[in-house]
Amino acid sequence: MEAFAEPIVEMRNIRKEFPGIVANDDVTFTLRKGEVHALLGENGAGKSTLMSILFGLYQPERGTILVRGKEVRITDPNVANALGIGMVHQHFKLVHNFTVTENIILGRETRRLGVVVDTAAASRRIRSLSERYGLNVDPDARIEDISVGMQQRVEILKMLYRDAEVLIFDEPTSVLTPQEIHELMKIMRGLIAEGKSILLISHKLKEIKEIADRCTVLRRGRVVGTVDVAATTEARMAEMMVGREVSFTVAKGPASPGDVVLRIEGLDVMSTRKVLGLKGFSIEVRAGEIVGIAGIDGNGQAELVEAVTGMRRAEAGRILLKDRDITHDPVRQRIREGMAHIPEDRHKHGLVLDYTIEDNMILERYDQEPFSKNGLLHRPEIRRYAQGIVDSFDVRAGEGVDSLARSLSGGNQQKAIVGREIELDPDLLVAVQPTRGLDVGAIEYIHKRLVEQRDSGKAVLLVSLELDEVLSVSDRIAVLNHGDLIGIVDAAATNENEIGLMMTGVRKGEVA
Repeated sequence: MEAFAEPIVEMRNIRKEFPGIVANDDVTFTLRKGEVHALLGENGAGKSTLMSILFGLYQPERGTILVRGKEVRITDPNVANALGIGMVHQHFKLVHNFTVTENIILGRETRRLGVVVDTAAASRRIRSLSERYGLNVDPDARIEDISVGMQQRVEILKMLYRDAEVLIFDEPTSVLTPQEIHELMKIMRGLIAEGKSILLISHKLKEIKEIADRCTVLRRGRVVGTVDVAATTEARMAEMMVGREVSFTVAKGPASPGDVVLRIEGLDVMSTRKVLGLKGFSIEVRAGEIVGIAGIDGNGQAELVEAVTGMRRAEAGRILLKDRDITHDPVRQRIREGMAHIPEDRHKHGLVLDYTIEDNMILERYDQEPFSKNGLLHRPEIRRYAQGIVDSFDVRAGEGVDSLARSLSGGNQQKAIVGREIELDPDLLVAVQPTRGLDVGAIEYIHKRLVEQRDSGKAVLLVSLELDEVLSVSDRIAVLNHGDLIGIVDAAATNENEIGLMMTGVRKGEVA
């Protein structure tokens, strides 16, 4: 590690408190010039808070920050930018109906003759930066017209445009496809080759092993240690992160499928682009089994899930839940009939962010006894119920069930949603990206709960972009490509290579 001898950022004895919680407790770490330094920790361990302090979004109660050996006070992101520190947030900060160039120059507009914003000159510089770092971004494209992976590259360009030397990435792969993750790793290597230094917030051990030089592990706001990544196993880093041994395999016996719970027949669903996103799709999910849906993002999964859960109209075909046709039933009726849904986007469809955790836990049941009677909410019963979910699913919140949903870390928000949906005791659980943004300990726990649902005779439809997850949790796997069902295979009798080929449109048996 001699090549990284020179520290570019030092954070010493940082303490940050929020109501009811110490997010960072005497945290000290060093970023060396020209390295990728990972920050690893469970959800709510304090990783994002620490980086938000470095970027000027929060002020610490105590501690000092040194940049290039000089003590600094970073009061806001503009000060961070001036010091050469940039940040790509987990949820991008982009104006969707602006172009790439307009987003990048926002707040840094170059003016010609002191009056007119010179977007042409900015566009030329952005194109040059894009080519130099292999980002392939069109400066004139509108944000709403480009993929999530491309939007992330716009955020990277925003940092480069501001001459950032220290680049902070907050969970950068949580919204990317496997192909986009591969491209991002290439981009990161290119940035390091150009002399940049990277701070990577992540809990994906495989990615940390692939890209990081060193890794500092946080647990409940405190530093557990800093390790040389090449010399440390994934198992050891996982143990440091959660404080116990973690199993990377899903413990489950063979399925014992019973009656058909969900039957889909010849389903056609229109995409947001007004073309068929799902074509003639048919499948059965039985009680006591987990059926996984595999496919590259955007190949019909959203259309399938939204049609099944009642958020999008079916153009043709039927959806039957326990032999009852629910194709045209509203969402609430489907919930009453025994369906639960862990949505892909926890902010858009999972939680009301400005409601408390207590109120979020009864969103689907507030009008039923014992939570209300004669139009009046019964608060003690609601609190007892919400507290049970929080305790059972280890949802960490500073002010407990009184915490606003938006104050929780992404992973704790996810655990709250998973807990709420499983607590409905559904006949069919539609789980979409159920472990997105979760650490290995929480992933292990959620997988265990999904298998428990199966073993108690429930039907589980699992939709995930994580191929490892689909393979290890599912009993059968259905593969989608461009809205077509390519095939259904037994999870125990297939492998990553076969599923990967099917995801590109190769039907089972077509390749020797």
